Amino acid sequence: MPTPVNAYIAPAADRPMEPTTIDRRDLGPHDVSIDIAYAGICHSDIHTARDEWGGTRFPVVPGHEIAGTVAAVGDSVTRYAVGDRVGVGCLVDSCRECEPCRLGEEQYCERGGVGTYNAIGRDGQPTHGGYSTAIVVDENYVCRIPEGIGLAEAAPLLCAGITLYSPLRHWGAGPGKKVAIVGFGGLGHVGVKIAHALGAEVTVLSQSLKKMEDGLRLGADHYHATSDPQTFKELRNSFDLILNTVSANLPMQKYLGMLALDGTLVELGLPEHPIEVPAGVLIGKRRSFAGSMIGGLAQTQEMLDFCAEHGIGAEIEVISADRINEAYDRVVASDVRYRFVIDTSTL
Repeated sequence: MPTPVNAYIAPAADRPMEPTTIDRRDLGPHDVSIDIAYAGICHSDIHTARDEWGGTRFPVVPGHEIAGTVAAVGDSVTRYAVGDRVGVGCLVDSCRECEPCRLGEEQYCERGGVGTYNAIGRDGQPTHGGYSTAIVVDENYVCRIPEGIGLAEAAPLLCAGITLYSPLRHWGAGPGKKVAIVGFGGLGHVGVKIAHALGAEVTVLSQSLKKMEDGLRLGADHYHATSDPQTFKELRNSFDLILNTVSANLPMQKYLGMLALDGTLVELGLPEHPIEVPAGVLIGKRRSFAGSMIGGLAQTQEMLDFCAEHGIGAEIEVISADRINEAYDRVVASDVRYRFVIDTSTL
């Protein structure tokens, strides 16, 4: 029989999150039952809970930055055992048959991956995420969290971490490469840590210098304010790779102009309006404008292992469940350094 668990749910777009009880499915042969210890708050959770992107299936339990321990395993599970430290990110299933899935790029599943929340699982039931005390997930969509990272600090890595790690690896960030991170928030601060650990020369491009001390402490070599027009002049033709973590519509011609020959700007956010990209700024230096999502399951595990090896975790503020609505408002106001994490024992 399904197991009831405590959770926080979004009942409608115009209503606050509230406590509830949801059912988790019976353990299947390849399933892992996870006692959730911590769940990160991602801005995507807020967009979904408030139906700002459209298509939210209410009621919905958000949360795709999940860290905890294995409580039980199905009869055919080979990857995990009771007591293992594990995490679950943005996907809990995919078709497993298309070319991206076969290549380990499940995030680009041609039939559409099954999101950890606000999706429909293979059983025909809506998926509910990590703002809960437990979850049941197929072992192939679970990652191991190494001992070198605390569970609370690891939770945001399951989305924020892999969102930055994947393009940094794909576009070859490392020694001899100049990398710029646009925005120094929940995504950007993790990107700075990872790019630094990869050996790149790292620059933060932020609206102001108010977080500069943190940026330099966490691994940035340089920190510039984009509110200063001189920044774009000084840094023209400078970077091999720019990762844009900001979801606002930016003057893209100025940012693309900071790319060196054959440089690439990678869009990670989802701005409200279409992005304008003047062709001339691309043609002149053989520049590229690209996009990236999270990574696949294998790369997510690689990211967690890398972060453990280099002592990388998210900078977090742990909160009790009754502060979720307050935290949502503070995220929107950019009033967090740098990621909220819910202690699910308070549910």
